Amino acid sequence: MNNQKEKIVNQVEKLKPSIIESMKKFISINSVNPRSGGPGEKEMAEWLEELIGNWGFDEIKRYDAPDEIVPYKFRPNIVAIYKGTEGKRTIWIITHMDKVPAGDLSLWENDPFKPIEKDGKIFGRGAEDNGSSLIASIYGVKAVIDLGIRPKDNIGIALVSDEETGSEFGIKYLVKQNIFSKDDLFIVPDAGEPDGGFIEIAEKSIMWLKITTEGKQAHASRPDIALNAHRYGMKFATFLDEYLHTKYNAENKLFDYPKSSFEPTKKLTNVDNINTIPGTDTLYFDCRVLPEYNIESIYTDILSQAKSFSKKYNIKITIDKLQFEQAAPPTDPNSEIVIKLSNAIKTIKNINPRIGGIGGGTCAAIVRREGFPAVVWATIDETAHQPNEYVKIENLISDTKVYAYLIANS
Repeated sequence: MNNQKEKIVNQVEKLKPSIIESMKKFISINSVNPRSGGPGEKEMAEWLEELIGNWGFDEIKRYDAPDEIVPYKFRPNIVAIYKGTEGKRTIWIITHMDKVPAGDLSLWENDPFKPIEKDGKIFGRGAEDNGSSLIASIYGVKAVIDLGIRPKDNIGIALVSDEETGSEFGIKYLVKQNIFSKDDLFIVPDAGEPDGGFIEIAEKSIMWLKITTEGKQAHASRPDIALNAHRYGMKFATFLDEYLHTKYNAENKLFDYPKSSFEPTKKLTNVDNINTIPGTDTLYFDCRVLPEYNIESIYTDILSQAKSFSKKYNIKITIDKLQFEQAAPPTDPNSEIVIKLSNAIKTIKNINPRIGGIGGGTCAAIVRREGFPAVVWATIDETAHQPNEYVKIENLISDTKVYAYLIANS
């Protein structure tokens, strides 16, 4: 073990109790995105500002994005800078503070916001998405600061809001503040594999659709005078499902699931009683589309199909855009940030990472669209958004070592 690696590994091991304590604190704070029914990120941001306030960052600044939906009228974003000896560019690590809802509580073995440590894991909502990477990245910087190491490049930590529902009040807001420079590099620790051996350089486009079918409500005994919106809504959904998968069927081997996905997901309540034929029916599609397709063209095609279907059955179908994100070009697999991260993973984890793409959307897609090279990496078991979400303590600590090593050699 070389001297620098040994120092970093030993320093992170010294920080291990604090890392675990902070991981549990992250879980205990309900920062569920307000557009998913939660209180938002204010409490989380206040705790994180206090936590890192005396660590030795050269700058810590809040960027509050105005948002009328929350009582306090803003969504916080924290930017912390550890200046390099040259400081000509910044290597950014971007993680998010918001969480998804806990979902069906009966499926959890514990209160989702009361962390439980068991079998070498810490359980709770946000443990993997995105708490483990947030905690690992900030403690990676702390380990380097504690060792008195000044890298050549600036190191920027961005703790953002609103990643779970589109990032308008998070990374997109920071982009508008012009805090990023043309030579900056980006790491977004928000996806990965159980061995930490996968670096993401490409993402699919995201297309969330709300599909509302309007017919005519009536008593269930009088289908002759009704137009059953539920029936026609289901019929259109199954038609659209098959149509999209058949027409847009290209494959791209860069992605583990090499095709586009068009999934009917959420369904709203239409009527409260069994004996009423609903006049309105609403459902949603989550589509993850290969970057070679233009999602605006697909959307226009969907509208055309809805128009034909509506005319055929004498009903009305309205299709609203919710989240629309056209995929940016992939990061060059030979870019400097890919090489830097690969070297850190090899040194700390003794594995050669592979390069590829994912279907899920992260903040990396947004900075790539701005022309910045970005990679996505973490060591996770893919329990995000599931009941009994967890992080392995071993992975939490080893990822901290990877960030610390990368930072020290930047």
